[in-house]
Amino acid sequence: MIRLTVLLLVTLLTISLSKRPTQLASSIHTTSNEKGISTGADRTQQYVPYLKGKRIGLVANQSSMIGKKSSVDSLLSLGINIVKVFGPEHGFRGNASNGAAVSNEKDAKTGIPIISLYGKNEKPTPAQLADIDLMVFDIQDVGCRYYTNINTLEYVMEACSETNKELLILDRPNPNAYVVDGPVMTDDKFKSVIGIHYIPMTHGMTIGEFAQYLNGEGYLKKPCNIKIIKVANYTHDMAYVLPIQPSPNLNSQQAVLLFPSLCMFEGTAINEGRGTYMPFTILGAPALKGKYSFSYKPVSIPGMSERPNHRDSVCYGLDLRNYDINKLRKSRQLNLSWVIELYKAYPDKANFFAPGRSKDVSAFDLRIGTDQLRKQIIAGVSEADIRKSWEPGLQKFKGIRAKYLLYPD
Repeated sequence: MIRLTVLLLVTLLTISLSKRPTQLASSIHTTSNEKGISTGADRTQQYVPYLKGKRIGLVANQSSMIGKKSSVDSLLSLGINIVKVFGPEHGFRGNASNGAAVSNEKDAKTGIPIISLYGKNEKPTPAQLADIDLMVFDIQDVGCRYYTNINTLEYVMEACSETNKELLILDRPNPNAYVVDGPVMTDDKFKSVIGIHYIPMTHGMTIGEFAQYLNGEGYLKKPCNIKIIKVANYTHDMAYVLPIQPSPNLNSQQAVLLFPSLCMFEGTAINEGRGTYMPFTILGAPALKGKYSFSYKPVSIPGMSERPNHRDSVCYGLDLRNYDINKLRKSRQLNLSWVIELYKAYPDKANFFAPGRSKDVSAFDLRIGTDQLRKQIIAGVSEADIRKSWEPGLQKFKGIRAKYLLYPD
């Protein structure tokens, strides 16, 4: 009888980990969006007349929606001439795995050319912009340095600046705008495809605000001519449930809100849920067997994670699917305790932090933007003292950030 009960529990756990969520807004720990929030894209009366008669290049992916229709379909139905669509990491349809190069193609439905901006062609070329009068940027971001949409934004702004093209930004809320936290990247040796800006791990800005920051802080040789359609009735501290997943592995609201704290584990021996349908809500590794009772097995999932860490091995660790996300909102901080806890629990500490581009810069360092945190964790520095070491950089950044805000905190 005991064996039968255990078998039943294991079966139920396996089903719960493999079940694909159907809608982002219906997943655990969701809250209704604040009444009256309207994205820049939804405010068509503010910009559609401006697009009329122009040849439009649209930077978009599956999160680019006007109401319940894609921005491409909606704008075409309104008589807008879209001549090209540019897609960021994960592709125009958002179905490419993290880090996967995406090829250029034609949209099967409309025949519009789709140019990939992830891989060899990170920045639109002058030739690709030659037949475009106005570029439009409409992509949902989640407010982290290591989420590559802000890299794409900079490259698009740079290309527009160099070719004297205007960029219209359809702004969207940042679901993690309430938190500005983590060490500020200050050294070029930590720059990579997952971090090219001298900002904290979470910056607390919308795409429109970040564009103003890039212009104002000299990231471009020549400022880009930008026009921003603001989000209506929005402040940074408002809870915002994304209506559609922004990328394949952020497929629940819980994952979106835990992502800033859990993505750092990608630079460690810990699997962060990739290879399951619950990414960025669970943490584990085979070496933690006996330390934690919760377990799961990452597998290859095409379009999400083909080669997850510890593929086909049972991992043991933390189940954060029911973690009260309001704790993070109340603290306005990243959760640092989980990485400290799992480092202490990990038996092979010499191999906890994954190697990176050199012996001095680990994969973990590239996500954090400094090697200081890794060294502090190894040395057993307390969380309180680690946070104190971040404060000078954070306070300086917050003062700079304040100049570019379009919405109150």
